[in-house]
Amino acid sequence: MIDTKDRVQNSGPKTAANTTVIAPKWIRSAELLAVATDVEHQLPNRQQLTAAELKQETKQLLSQPIEFISNERFHEATFGIETFNESLNLRNADSKQGVSRVRKAGSDLPAHLGRLCEAPLLTPEQERQLFCRMNFLRHQASLQQSMLNLQRPSRARLELIDRLLAMANWHRDRIVEANLRLVFSIVKKFVNGTNTFDDLLSDGILGMFRAVDKFDFDRGFRFSTYATQVIRRNSYRAVIATQEDQQRAISGLQDMDVEFTDEGRMSAFSENRWNLLRSRLAGMLSALDRREKFIIRARFALGSHRKVKTLQAIANRLGVSKERVRQLETRATKRLMEMADLESDQA
Repeated sequence: MIDTKDRVQNSGPKTAANTTVIAPKWIRSAELLAVATDVEHQLPNRQQLTAAELKQETKQLLSQPIEFISNERFHEATFGIETFNESLNLRNADSKQGVSRVRKAGSDLPAHLGRLCEAPLLTPEQERQLFCRMNFLRHQASLQQSMLNLQRPSRARLELIDRLLAMANWHRDRIVEANLRLVFSIVKKFVNGTNTFDDLLSDGILGMFRAVDKFDFDRGFRFSTYATQVIRRNSYRAVIATQEDQQRAISGLQDMDVEFTDEGRMSAFSENRWNLLRSRLAGMLSALDRREKFIIRARFALGSHRKVKTLQAIANRLGVSKERVRQLETRATKRLMEMADLESDQA
């Protein structure tokens, strides 16, 4: 159900379907006008699309269900007006407080994370409002999506859906920003020699986004209670996955008759086996490209590298992202494993 409405006509080339779209009047409320200004640059420009392109855009959107946590009040005729008549009263971010908030989350956390902790905590009422608005906006976008007609694509309806989803994501981002300190305080407990804080933080933030999408604000408990469980579970899975990857790498090298100490660390080989690994790797490394060779040598402390380098250190040296270094390392390691398996089969 959509409350008091405005009529929106399609604009642009005459090839577009001249469909009248009913837009909710509350979308022009004072609370949402400020949000609309913030998200304007995120909206795709559909003005110059041809009829064929509009049809393709419509088909793509119809193939992507819009997920939200439903609430029985969303169907009330006046719910939109009532919801957006309430002010959020969000406080401005405070850069001076960012570092101090990081320290409270964990004294050993990097100070540069302060800029991610500038958003103040939410009150229970602000949290409820943000979740309610986010899901209601997605609900409204889903209703508009259900009215799309592949045979008569409507530019105006597509643009309305774009705006509703962008505003929903704006509310989601405010929730995530206010809860980043929770992510820091959880993931730092899982940091060890093979799981860096930066890696776990990335996974934790992704877990936070998923938790926001799945949280039912109407059940009466705080979001932090639910998010804590989600982030802990994600961090635990990340640690286990890293251990399994390391064990597979160790098993592959053991197939080459390389022995490991009980610690199972690649930098802790016995001296004679280390020399054997060096000689065998020297031959196989020639099959890798220049960047792959550098990454493997840096990660395994081979050649001129006296210490194992972190992904970030290698990324800085190569001028690429840490994720790209990880991809290159995975590809290179896989090729080395394949060559090791082939050598073992031929032995």
